[in-house]
Amino acid sequence: MVLNYTVNMNILVKTTAAKKAKTKDSQKIAYTYAAVLVVMVVAQLFTFDKFIPLLVDFDLPGGVPVAHLFSALFVSAGVLALPFLLGFRLSPLMRIFSMLMGWMIPLTWLYVTLWLVFSTNSVTNVGFLGTTVKLTPGWWAVFVSIALGILAAWASWGLWPAETNSLKPKK
Repeated sequence: MVLNYTVNMNILVKTTAAKKAKTKDSQKIAYTYAAVLVVMVVAQLFTFDKFIPLLVDFDLPGGVPVAHLFSALFVSAGVLALPFLLGFRLSPLMRIFSMLMGWMIPLTWLYVTLWLVFSTNSVTNVGFLGTTVKLTPGWWAVFVSIALGILAAWASWGLWPAETNSLKPKK
C-alpha cells in the first residue's frame, strides 16, 4: 500500500511586500523610530546583566517577576518592531504583530517612567539606554515616552498594514 503525501502550499505562510507609505514624512518617521529603537536595544543588550537588576530596583508593582518581564519585553519588542518599521517582506499577521510591538514599547516605558516619577524610589537611572548611559528619571523621561508613542502612532498611520475602506466614491 503506497500512501501519497502531498503538501498543500496554500497553508504555508506567504510573505507580502509592505504597502507604500502614505507620505514621505511617515516613511522618514518610521526610519527615525527604528533608529531610536536600535540604539535603545543595543544599549540595553550591551549591559543586559545590569539592566535586569536596574529594573528590579524600580520596585514596580508585581515585584521581581514584572521587572524580569519588562526587561525581556523592552529588548524583544524593540527587535520585533523593526521589520514593520523598515518595510520587510512579512506575512500579514506578522506585520500587524510587529506594528503592535512598536506600540508596546512606548506604552510600557510610559508606565515605568510615570511609576518612577510618582514613587519614592531613589534610583538614579531611568534605563532608556540600559546602564550604558546614566539618565536620571524625571518628567523629561515621561515626555520622551510620550514622544516615542507619537513616533509609533505616526509610523503606524503612515504604514498601516490593513486595507482601509475609504468613504470617497470610487472613480
